[in-house]
Amino acid sequence: MGYFSDGFQNAVGLLLHMDDATTSAISATLTSTGCALLIALTLGLPVGFLLGYTQFPGKRFCRLISDTLLAFPTVLIGLIVYVFITHRGPLGQYGLLFTIPGMVIGQAILALPIVISWTAQAVENLDSRCRETLLTLGASPVQVALLCIKEIRYDLGMVCVTAFGRVVTEVGVAMMLGGNIRYSTRTMTTAISLETSKGEFAQGIALGLVLLLIAFVINLLMAWFRRKGRLA
Repeated sequence: MGYFSDGFQNAVGLLLHMDDATTSAISATLTSTGCALLIALTLGLPVGFLLGYTQFPGKRFCRLISDTLLAFPTVLIGLIVYVFITHRGPLGQYGLLFTIPGMVIGQAILALPIVISWTAQAVENLDSRCRETLLTLGASPVQVALLCIKEIRYDLGMVCVTAFGRVVTEVGVAMMLGGNIRYSTRTMTTAISLETSKGEFAQGIALGLVLLLIAFVINLLMAWFRRKGRLA
């Protein structure tokens, strides 16, 4: 296990000295994840709320589709987006392949079903009598909807954290659409995969420590949102 202890010491050194390759992978990861999450929340929160709040023909089928996409293989998402943004695809003219924006598209698609399904579930878990009481007291439909959003605000926080955690640890989409280009599209997960395959453990361990820290923060936020939700 000497190689592991040596790798761990070197990994700490890389983090303390802000190694360019390491910080570049961290930056690419946070940039692509943040942009993908913003897109997924912008599109997914309204759709998820309407899916859980309203009644319409085909609602159960829409929920089934959304829930099924939660288990959609990431490499298949990468393949589908790759077909569209490759130079021979319909979006090839925009040069998105092997770029951060190309990765963002795939990661946003990955996060979207999480946001939609979990938001719809949070709305459906609300006590239906609350909405009926508000309408009886003379509240307008808009006021009722806003009050429902306020009631599930901590659940929506958990949705955001969960989607972020799903995207930041993803490998397949980042590898296929980003190309794992050093100082450009190489993320923490793809860098760990590459460096480990080369037998270079220091950078992999360093980035692994950062991912562990992110996972720890995510779990803290999840626990906080869960506790606040119970007390609300």
